[in-house]
Amino acid sequence: MRLFAAVLPPEEARQELDPVLERLGGMPGADRLRWSGREGWHITLAFMGEVEERLVPELTARLERAGRRTEPFPLRLRGGGHFGGRALWAGAAGGTEALRLLAERSDAAARRAGVEMREHRHYRPHLTVARSRADTGMDLGPYVTAMDDFEGTPWEVAELALVLSRLPVSGVRGEQPRYETLVRFPLGRGGQGSGEGDPDAGRETPGG
Repeated sequence: MRLFAAVLPPEEARQELDPVLERLGGMPGADRLRWSGREGWHITLAFMGEVEERLVPELTARLERAGRRTEPFPLRLRGGGHFGGRALWAGAAGGTEALRLLAERSDAAARRAGVEMREHRHYRPHLTVARSRADTGMDLGPYVTAMDDFEGTPWEVAELALVLSRLPVSGVRGEQPRYETLVRFPLGRGGQGSGEGDPDAGRETPGG
């Protein structure tokens, strides 16, 4: 199963980003971008890729421990950026040091559970809002500039989530992965994570 740990922005934060994306969607070249579905927006903490099912119980236990060791912290969406002309994203501000710590702990939890992880990279918190349809990417600079003045309202990050990514199988052009939240782990309070399916799980047009 294809898994990652993430912070899921609340509905209020998603709503604040809607008018920004509406404005960007009217810019020249916007039809060359594959825009995200807000129901799938997330800030990735640790991408694990394919994980053997036998490792999931240990992974879950270690992620729960990582959550208990991290106190809730404030975060807000702010500004934007891009990766190599291929992915456009909204940035994060506020408790970014705590967010990075939670990302490091999530990564360590996966490694100690036996998941083969990528090499450590500099963590840059982001929420992907669009990807380029062009094989060679495109100039996303004007879109990033248009997001410079975006400043979301802070919210409290009180949990991390273990998310399942289901890749498209139909071969339909433009079809995107579907994300399902498997478990939510409370931050700083201990207790068991919530294992019910996430009612907000749905189709996303990027992959953040």
